Amino acid sequence: MKLLIVSATSFEITPLINELIFIKNHSPNFSKYYYKGLNIDVLITGIGMVPTAYYLGKILATNKYDLAFNLGICGSFNPELNIGELVNVTNDIFSELGIESGSELILSEELKLSEQYYFSTPYNFIINKYISDYPLFENIKKVKGITVNTISGNDERIEKIKSKFKPDTESMEGAAFLHACKLEKINCLQIRAISNYVKQRDKAEWNIPLAVNNLNSLMISYINEVSI
Repeated sequence: MKLLIVSATSFEITPLINELIFIKNHSPNFSKYYYKGLNIDVLITGIGMVPTAYYLGKILATNKYDLAFNLGICGSFNPELNIGELVNVTNDIFSELGIESGSELILSEELKLSEQYYFSTPYNFIINKYISDYPLFENIKKVKGITVNTISGNDERIEKIKSKFKPDTESMEGAAFLHACKLEKINCLQIRAISNYVKQRDKAEWNIPLAVNNLNSLMISYINEVSI
């Protein structure tokens, strides 16, 4: 089996990487590893949808994978999701792709500015229909996310986002990952851990270490299970 692991930063997946056997660097941010019969490529894209789209396009043009993962932490709009909880983001959207008209956000689809050949639902939501048959992932909540260039921290803006999209989570890379995998017909999962709630920025209420620990514990369990 050949796996691709994509993360914005190496920090978010360092415990997982430490479990793998390093083989070689394809490039400074793209490396080959081995683990008990698994061939695992790791791509560190940098933060944001643009570098994620660029590097994924470059990698997927010359490589094929049985399964790709986007791993990282994220913020939550949903108070029913606990800090540190793992989620499977199956619906995601470029929520800022449009225009502002006064206080209203109008997406490019509503303006008929974007082609519809790769979207299947209103408001440009990208749907990941892949379902893993591993219990580790079956038991993780499936949620709706948005992908942004700027992390939300303004109460008025947050309320507009919640009203329009009703999202559970927010990241800076997820929709770009799902979009690329969907066009290349690669089975994929966007697995994230909640590090904070989306509100005015107060890092004292965040728990990044817990989120990173839970995310990596899951993936280490997965590679041990799938390699048997």
